[in-house]
Amino acid sequence: FVINLGQGSEQLNLHFNPRFNDSTIVCNSRDGSWGEEQREGHMCFSPGSEVKISVTFGNDGFEVKLPDGHQLTFPNRLGHSHLSYLSVLDGLSVSSFKIN
Repeated sequence: FVINLGQGSEQLNLHFNPRFNDSTIVCNSRDGSWGEEQREGHMCFSPGSEVKISVTFGNDGFEVKLPDGHQLTFPNRLGHSHLSYLSVLDGLSVSSFKIN
């Protein structure tokens, strides 16, 4: 599945993509073209499971808290101070969404 946060589909501050086949989580940014992938080998997702993911956005970047409590960070490469775009793709069903 994929969670994208940013300004639009071509300006993504965070592209969050757990890849089951590779047992890795890929994070990236996009400003017309993709940046360098950041890979995290901490796979705590399994197909068909219910999960809670918490994303905190600050000037420096993102903190993503995974369902098992592990936290990963990703820098705010594009430098935006707000986000106006969210997309969820490829098999993740959102049952609850909260903004603080």
